[in-house]
Amino acid sequence: MLGARFFYTLALWLLLPCIFLRLLWRARKQPEYLHHIGERFGFYSISSDKPVIWLHAVSVGETRATQNLVTRLRKTYPSHQILLTHTTPTGRATGEQLYGDGVLRAYLPYDYPFAVSRFLRHFRPQLGILMETEIWFNLIHACRETGMPLLLLNARMSEKSARNYARFARLTRDALGELAAVAAQTADDAARLTSLGAWNVSVTGNLKFDIGPPQAMLHLGGQLRGQFGAGRKVFLAASTREGEEALLLDALKNIHIPELLLVIVPRHPQRFDEIAQLLEQRGIAFMRRSKMGEPNCIVPAEIQMVLGDSMGEMFAYYAAADLAFIGGSLLPYGGQNLIEACAAGTPVLVGQHTHNFAEATRLAASAGAAVQVQDAGELMVELQHLLGNPDTLSEMRRQCAGFVESNRGATDKSLQIIMPLVAINQNISRKP
Repeated sequence: MLGARFFYTLALWLLLPCIFLRLLWRARKQPEYLHHIGERFGFYSISSDKPVIWLHAVSVGETRATQNLVTRLRKTYPSHQILLTHTTPTGRATGEQLYGDGVLRAYLPYDYPFAVSRFLRHFRPQLGILMETEIWFNLIHACRETGMPLLLLNARMSEKSARNYARFARLTRDALGELAAVAAQTADDAARLTSLGAWNVSVTGNLKFDIGPPQAMLHLGGQLRGQFGAGRKVFLAASTREGEEALLLDALKNIHIPELLLVIVPRHPQRFDEIAQLLEQRGIAFMRRSKMGEPNCIVPAEIQMVLGDSMGEMFAYYAAADLAFIGGSLLPYGGQNLIEACAAGTPVLVGQHTHNFAEATRLAASAGAAVQVQDAGELMVELQHLLGNPDTLSEMRRQCAGFVESNRGATDKSLQIIMPLVAINQNISRKP
């Protein structure tokens, strides 16, 4: 009898022409999508003569979440090579920025049996770690067939995603059942994953709480604050998604905050020019972060907005802001990570669409570190209220520190799961 995975693989083969078209389409704005195409089918020019521990982090957020874990793994296993795989060019660029030549970087192949088999044969990892919600049915099965333990770490599963996976119940159950372990961010994530077929599930918390702002970024944040103008009130719109910038600009017309400077940092770098055009069309005076030059370059008083068109400086933007809105939450994108803002001591405003970070949002709001709003109009009301009440804003900053500190520890718990599996595989590899 043909299994569910057979029909899944057949569908992948039928979609193969669409994959190339999708790469071409994305390359219009981000040419890097046409680089290293061979890796996406299991052909690699890099290799390692050391035992490999492999982590897969799809894009920017997942890659940043690996920071403390990668540091601890390199310290614990100095004779091993860390391999970091990605799906997006921005994830790969983030990996290069964070780790330089300290880790190997590559694209994870598409989920074709021949491609994942080539990947596993080439790198021969002793352990594989999938970050967050990466459930690739052929990849998981191939790892199980080769005897390599594969973990789903920092795992999250929203209600919406759980419903989608439940539509393919047998396929999902078989895949989750072949994982060596699942380390979920929250009890709700663990319950949903268990109901879909995962076993050996534990709750370890969110690795992102363990990441503090680097001193270099805090220093840069102080420099940016000076450039923005020490006397101005700085409102950061961080990781904004399509359509949200227009909503914010429209709503901003209805309030008046003297000397307010809006800093917009789009989530995806390929949208930098798009937002610049939007501001030009609306006749808004703005500067690009990339054009600010030397530290003594001060944003003129007539400039109303700064476009954050730089990569890898988000902690610095947070450190320079009085208040931050976390994008992806005014429209139904599911939200972005608000933990970084709180770790930098910056109070947060967030919209209602936060299903990707539901628990973190709930905890931050309960702690008094964040305020959740229903729409852009309510966001501006809160913005005006908080910027006009320094004592309230100061108390929110204090609560940010407590919120982050009380939720740390996911890295230690994750290592407690990882270390026995590495030890078991090392013992197996030593047998004659």
